[in-house]
Amino acid sequence: MAADRDIGVVVVRALRTLGWALHSGWEMTAATGVRGLRLANEAGPFDRFLLTESHPVAVEVLRANAARHRGVTVEAADARQLPSAAPFDYVDLDPYGSPVAFVPTALHAVRPGGVLAVTATDLMVLAGAQRDACRRHYGAEPVRGRLGPEGGLRILLAYLGREAAAAGRSLRPLLGYVRDHHLRAYVALADDTAPAEMPIGEIEPAHWNGPPVGDRGPYGPFWLGPLFSAPLVEALRPGAGLQRPEEVGRWVERLREESAVDVPFYYEANSIAGALGLARPPSLSVLLEALRSEGFRAARSHVRPAAFRTDAPRPVVEAVARSRAGT
Repeated sequence: MAADRDIGVVVVRALRTLGWALHSGWEMTAATGVRGLRLANEAGPFDRFLLTESHPVAVEVLRANAARHRGVTVEAADARQLPSAAPFDYVDLDPYGSPVAFVPTALHAVRPGGVLAVTATDLMVLAGAQRDACRRHYGAEPVRGRLGPEGGLRILLAYLGREAAAAGRSLRPLLGYVRDHHLRAYVALADDTAPAEMPIGEIEPAHWNGPPVGDRGPYGPFWLGPLFSAPLVEALRPGAGLQRPEEVGRWVERLREESAVDVPFYYEANSIAGALGLARPPSLSVLLEALRSEGFRAARSHVRPAAFRTDAPRPVVEAVARSRAGT
């Protein structure tokens, strides 16, 4: 997880360069404190940063780790309970498994105009391998297969959006991504007595003109809006002190490309070729160039090495693939 913690540091640094006032923070399920202490020391300064953990053995390790860090306090507490120090400018929720049990507290712990970061490691649930659990936990019908991880990210964001609206708050994604075996979303929260309608909805395959999600829908509800804030992605700067600087640098470059085509779901040449019965798929570079030459946006995606996004309708993508098969 070193690279993902690097990304956390880079994101918070970028938010500060964009003028976000992040003076206070809370890591809800801190364990031994690695993520929170890195944020407090490498992405600060924070005037105060609270780390909470309920496991007694972890709390002792956490106290020892945090003792030499100024402004960091530790509490043995259940993260489902709002701490007396709330609200915070930045709240980080990185539990083992599903974040659902902690989300209501997290939403109330962020001040208006603050940032919430949420990790979900229950990817088998969100990506469709455990459909019943996804329906129970997130109230959504997942997609399966190669689009499952992004489907899971969009289910998570839709769930956060619905929970925020129920609490009288509005939500805006700043950065959402799929990495290894987890999903992570950074969202901005605001109080809103009349929340604007968020781009949350189901996908009915018969009326969907994007990448095929399956034929047993409807699927979702998903977050169907952007995953990225373009100014934030542009402000990401892998800098000094990172554990995996080259890996994070490559990841940031891919996000910069992808953020220009921030539309739901992606294609892969092999999948297109299989669906169309093509003997050989076109190369990714050929597909991207051909779609751009037709006046559409197209870019590689961070989710899978051979994945690409485009705003071209599916018939256009398939026609381009047919015409460039084997090239």
